[in-house]
Amino acid sequence: MKQRILVVEDQEDNRRIMRDLLVSAGYDVIEAVSGAEGVEKAATEKPDLILMDLQLPVIDGLEATRRIKAKPALRETPVIAVTSYALSGDNEKAVAAGCDTYFSKPVSPRHLLAKIRSMLPKRGK
Repeated sequence: MKQRILVVEDQEDNRRIMRDLLVSAGYDVIEAVSGAEGVEKAATEKPDLILMDLQLPVIDGLEATRRIKAKPALRETPVIAVTSYALSGDNEKAVAAGCDTYFSKPVSPRHLLAKIRSMLPKRGK
């Protein structure tokens, strides 16, 4: 079974780029367009990893991550924060909210895939 990645991103172009990158790398992709939908899909779909935009409608990515990490079944799910509005201190805020690491957009596909591979649980063949 392929590993599943939840992409929480409100911009269609960014979701398409992430979806194309992840599918070509062999992952199944689940998508959410708001922080609230991301929390819901994380709970129902139980992805192996989450890519979380920080600027989202309904609830932002920091609050969505807090809610996801508060659920015992999701506490160990890696969350990578991805944002285009990187400000000083955002990395620390993301980590404090429960994100495992942080990327600023534009993201290097090679670096992002390397980080995803390093954070996903290894599965036997």
